[in-house]
Amino acid sequence: MTADHYAALGLAPNASLADIKKAFRQKASFYHPDRNDAPDAAQRFQAVQKAYEVLSDDTARQAYDDNRRRNLLDDPLQTAQEIWQAYAHNILSSSSGAQ
Repeated sequence: MTADHYAALGLAPNASLADIKKAFRQKASFYHPDRNDAPDAAQRFQAVQKAYEVLSDDTARQAYDDNRRRNLLDDPLQTAQEIWQAYAHNILSSSSGAQ
């Protein structure tokens, strides 16, 4: 599955830079391997770091957004499935106390 940087940070694609920074700080603190014993904490921490790296840079974010739009047009069913899976995972994680 392709990484969805917005889903990794729990944000909508129209999030502001301030929202991105705030979400990054919260998620990075929560998933930091020194503070979270979950088996997937390190992997999720790395995903959060990568998401912030891309979304906080205007040029990289524009390229990422362009690629997301292209993928949606090229393979809409696969893209919709990935979006739904990320959404469902975030909902289930939130309801179980993890963020």
